[in-house]
Amino acid sequence: MAKIDSLQGSLDLLVLKILSRRPRLHGYALMTAIADTSEDVLRAEEGSLYPALHRMEEAGWIRSEWVKRETGRRTRIYELTKAGKEQLAREELRWQTVTSAVNRVLRMA
Repeated sequence: MAKIDSLQGSLDLLVLKILSRRPRLHGYALMTAIADTSEDVLRAEEGSLYPALHRMEEAGWIRSEWVKRETGRRTRIYELTKAGKEQLAREELRWQTVTSAVNRVLRMA
């Protein structure tokens, strides 16, 4: 199956969900988690992930901080906020509503 480059409206949901389960990840780890968890069906590209992270941080759904790794390099890590947990619940409900509607259309005779 071809990999899906554009997550079309689901990137926020995926990032928020991953951060709810695995806090304090950096951007590359988020990209890897999306690919690994979806068994390489979904892929978040840097060009869409980092602007989305910036937008979600501005919205107050996530926060970030710079940390120094063992290698001495600095990396930005992200974690969910209380507002992010609330947004995750809204995003999950929206996704369930949309997928349910699509499934109804697909089952039409």
